Amino acid sequence: MSDIYIYMLFILTGLAITDLVVGVSNDAVNFLNSAIGSKAINFKTIMIIASLGVALGALSSQGMMEVARKGIFNPGEFYFDEVMTIFMAVMITDVLLLDFFNSMGLPTSTTVSIVFELLGAAVCVSLIKINASDTETFLNLGQYIATDTALTIILGILLSVLIAFTIGALVQFLSRLMLTFDFRKRPAFYAGVFGGLSLTSLFYFIILKGFKGADLYFEPLNQALNNLQTMDVTVLITVATLIWTVVSLVYVYVLKWDIYKLIIILGTFGLAMAFAGNDLVNFIGVPIGAYQAWEYAESTGLMASEISMERLAAKLPADKILLIVAGLIMIATLWLSSKAQAVVKTSVDLARQDSGTERFQPNAISRYLVRYSLMAAEGIKSITPESTQEYISARFDKPIAPKVVSRHADKPAFDYVRASVNLMVASVLISIATSYKLPLSTTYVTFMVAMGTSLADRAWGTESAVYRIAGVLNVIGGWFFTAFSAFTAAALFAYILHIGGMYAVVALVTLAIVLLIRSFLKHKKSQQIQKETDQLKKAESKTIQGIIEESSSNVATVFKRSKRIYKNTLDGLIAQDLAILKASRKESKKLSVEIDDLRNNIFFFIKNLDEKNLGASKFYIDALGNLQDISQSLDYISRASNTHINNNHKSLKFTQIKDLKEIILSIHEIFNDAQEIFTKHEFDQLEEIILQKRELIVLVDQKIDKQVKRTKDDEESPKNTTLYFSILLETRDLMNETIQIVEQYYREYDATRSTQGQ
Repeated sequence: MSDIYIYMLFILTGLAITDLVVGVSNDAVNFLNSAIGSKAINFKTIMIIASLGVALGALSSQGMMEVARKGIFNPGEFYFDEVMTIFMAVMITDVLLLDFFNSMGLPTSTTVSIVFELLGAAVCVSLIKINASDTETFLNLGQYIATDTALTIILGILLSVLIAFTIGALVQFLSRLMLTFDFRKRPAFYAGVFGGLSLTSLFYFIILKGFKGADLYFEPLNQALNNLQTMDVTVLITVATLIWTVVSLVYVYVLKWDIYKLIIILGTFGLAMAFAGNDLVNFIGVPIGAYQAWEYAESTGLMASEISMERLAAKLPADKILLIVAGLIMIATLWLSSKAQAVVKTSVDLARQDSGTERFQPNAISRYLVRYSLMAAEGIKSITPESTQEYISARFDKPIAPKVVSRHADKPAFDYVRASVNLMVASVLISIATSYKLPLSTTYVTFMVAMGTSLADRAWGTESAVYRIAGVLNVIGGWFFTAFSAFTAAALFAYILHIGGMYAVVALVTLAIVLLIRSFLKHKKSQQIQKETDQLKKAESKTIQGIIEESSSNVATVFKRSKRIYKNTLDGLIAQDLAILKASRKESKKLSVEIDDLRNNIFFFIKNLDEKNLGASKFYIDALGNLQDISQSLDYISRASNTHINNNHKSLKFTQIKDLKEIILSIHEIFNDAQEIFTKHEFDQLEEIILQKRELIVLVDQKIDKQVKRTKDDEESPKNTTLYFSILLETRDLMNETIQIVEQYYREYDATRSTQGQ
């Protein structure tokens, strides 16, 4: 047999390792979000618990490896060379697709990815075979593809989204009715009962489903697990409920320990184990299947195009060493991947209890859903007895928060009760689906349960609902986009491999390597930029003097970034460089968003002020207003310049460029001096900036007069003239707004200094 297939096996091994890395980066959200969001335990402990779960789960994943070999297509209908084409196309697609979603910070389903990639590649190769046959037609596709399995998976995906969301919301609602937000002050009996039910569900999930088929290298333990798994389910659950309820009551009453924390620890362990046990096939199932196919093909001595792959339909145990190595790679990725943390952040942000900066912008669908949901809520309220409404509202009253809370406080996104319900419900749903052999995505279930519990907890108030729903719709849309893109890309790659052979393999693998390296460098660069970029900070001081000192760093930052945006925009306009203009436009938008975030924080800022220092709020609000005016002027200049060049209008004339460069130098000097003064808090030197500004305004007025004369005498381009006047007028506004904030700080500094001198 040709050495090409040995090379392909080596390539598949490399792709498998890469797939493990990008897959864990994506699926870490499944078992980390509840523990991280609740801050029940520190991050290092969470990672240790999750790592143990992943290690044990990897050992129990042996039976799942058959899905890649025979779950989607019928291997007996294909020859060895065709199966290798399918497997190679699937792995290249999977690596690229998952890395794309990870880079976007969005959780997607690795189960859906691998299933639709196998389906797409198998359909493509099947159609090639049918086309080459004189007797077969498109109607024969069913003999190549396991259509019943594919249809069941699609229905399972659709139903899991709805069921997980609904059950999560219902259980959270009932749990909150029983425990309230002030659950620490409820009788310990309630915590014990809640703990008993939660631990029973986790016990069933971990012992009966998580360790099913696992070989723990200790025969007495394997035998004990087997005995438990063969018991009648009803009897086992009844006995387990009684035992765990007693254990929980002892835990709470006698030991006086926190039962919620125990639930979160075991839940994190259980879901991490389920992830490794159920989803490891998504990453290494295909390469293992390819290796088993190659082993059989080598033993036959026939040509690759003559070896039927019926052997893959048999039960073929996976090498335990491979499973252990895969588990170790997953654990290493869990600890080292920054992309995993970005995906977790999306899920936690969408489920958090308090309001704040929203990651997603509302859309028409989210607005309509919120509007009609409010109407439906009003309808339900009108038919609900008032006493019932009052009772329910009382159960959802939140404890009074301290009046003054540090903005730097690392607050949990939600409490222990919600984290416990997230883990418990997700565990139960996955257990039930597994027991009925229904395909279910752990990503879909855990994410939608988290969304359902956050809705039931009234985390989606009118202040945030439209943003949260938009975020959920974005994530769900990404899931279905995954299915479509996985099917299409795998089919395309399979066709290219069929046509190009080894040349196509080398080309596609090279493309994958280049794109992965590019993605890695881009992600690393974005992280570095995020570290280096001067982020605007929310105010926490409670006096005018404190606000002057604290907010001056924000003003210095705005001046620094404004200087860069203004210069880059006009340099790009002069050079007609659209790339520079787009980058400046993006930076201008980012500055506007950050200033808007500061303005959105005014509510919390005023809440945190002491009564005697409420006067500081006016100073801070005025300062933010001036900063916003600066950002709006920059936004207008960058947008107008970008549009002008993008529409291929006439470039600026030499005299205009010369005048603009003179203005750029003057503005650069003013911003630079102001930035240094605000950085060093040398406010007594602000008077010099005011004088510089007056000189610049005179200069701009002179340039306006010159352009008026040019327009009258020889200007021929209306677009050019409009843009140039717009830039000059907006530059004058920009300087006026800059000096307003300089004068404001100078006045307050002078007044504060005078007061201190008395």
